[in-house]
Amino acid sequence: MATFGELTTSRWHRLAQPTERHRALWARGSDSTRWAECGRTWDAVAITPISRGLDALGAMRLNPTAGFPVLADRLRDVLYILVPPRTGSAAAGLPGVRILSLGDQLLLPQTPHGTEAAYWISTPRHFRLVRTDRLSVHLRALADRAGEEAATP
Repeated sequence: MATFGELTTSRWHRLAQPTERHRALWARGSDSTRWAECGRTWDAVAITPISRGLDALGAMRLNPTAGFPVLADRLRDVLYILVPPRTGSAAAGLPGVRILSLGDQLLLPQTPHGTEAAYWISTPRHFRLVRTDRLSVHLRALADRAGEEAATP
């Protein structure tokens, strides 16, 4: 029987898969994006590959439909999780993690379907930001587990 955390993780992964509708809209080119400044209202934690970030969100047991702002860049296999401003450094130095803060910009979708380079996996509502300290704990645990698996013959 699957645990709640496993179910949450699989929901994040399912939502991250672009639908045929997304692909058709992207092919039509009727989408719109804009550059947004990081570091004032939010920082962004960029995680590569996308699956690592989705696993961390699932391990945190965050509801994917609760309105946490989470973006995918399918072209570069990067997941962007928006966190409170000036807190992104809590995740700095972790494998596959890059922090976007003051002086950085992030491409945001301006249409509901976004683009292949910027689309919402979880559309922001009430601007509920993910807690960086909790995200960091789960990313660190995933990195440690991957290191242990790689060391096991």
